[in-house]
Amino acid sequence: MKAVFLKSFGKPEQAFEIREVEKPTCKDSQVLIKVEAFGLNFADVLARSGMYPETPPTPCVIGYEVVGRIEEAGSEVPAGYVGKRVVALTRFGGYSEYAATDYRALTEITDDFEAAKALALGTQGTTAYVCFEESMNLYKGDRVLVHAAAGGVGLMLCQLALAKGCEVFGTASQSKKLDFLKEMGVQHPINYREQDYSEAINKILKKDRLDATFNSLAGKSTKKDLKLLGAGGKFVIFGAASRVGGSKGMISGLKLLWQTGFFSPLTFIMRSKSVIGINILKLGDYKPQVVAKCMQETVALAEKGVLKPVVHETYTVEQLAEAHKALENRGTIGKLAVKW
Repeated sequence: MKAVFLKSFGKPEQAFEIREVEKPTCKDSQVLIKVEAFGLNFADVLARSGMYPETPPTPCVIGYEVVGRIEEAGSEVPAGYVGKRVVALTRFGGYSEYAATDYRALTEITDDFEAAKALALGTQGTTAYVCFEESMNLYKGDRVLVHAAAGGVGLMLCQLALAKGCEVFGTASQSKKLDFLKEMGVQHPINYREQDYSEAINKILKKDRLDATFNSLAGKSTKKDLKLLGAGGKFVIFGAASRVGGSKGMISGLKLLWQTGFFSPLTFIMRSKSVIGINILKLGDYKPQVVAKCMQETVALAEKGVLKPVVHETYTVEQLAEAHKALENRGTIGKLAVKW
């Protein structure tokens, strides 16, 4: 089979190479999927840049989600899985024509479900669902902030919040993204490159505060978000995109920690605020049944029309470097998929 290897960290034009390798073999609790297409996530950009700690040593195959049909199943997999078309999470290994993954890390989709839209419900949709529905309770009228609101996770978070009747503040970097968010129903799209988003939100809130913030950036935005939260507010962090463009190594990591800040648990008790960290890979390792349930709920919401996956573009595998550049440059709206 063919697989795209990350041969070295760096720019996308030099980082990837297509190689012929043996198909992976199923472990007892795994299924083997013949891949139609795989999705891109911002974690892929971090992995390629050498800034994602979980990335295997190079050369390796990265990739967190695939759409395809199950061809084989391990001895511990319940009957009936072979032949199903699924969207599945992969702990790396997604950039290949065949991928092996735990049978609990997938959900069935119909034959007519567009692959790219299904991929939008994979890592990104499931992350949004875990952040919004699994880790907290929000109510109609609550005020929420979504960073990178026109990205894959951001769009899903906005849709979930709007469906619940929340007042949504969404940050983005370009006018086309702000226009898209406004058309979608986001009440307060904010261009963070033209103004300080926290000042803009304070002007709108006046003496009121936010009930939740969904942060994929880390760094300096952490302190700003925590100041915007009121009593009972929840700061949900699920990424560190602010690292992209910086240097690798310990110094960069320490700088990120310094910018993010150091906080005592007593501070959160006194102010009645919560910090919630979400890492789908870790959650899948420890509680695969929770991730499986959240994936199923995410697909069900899409089938009901509550979630409407947005696709930026579907690339060929030969265009992978182009897709990585588009995602890293933050010029995309919605999901990027790559087909074989």
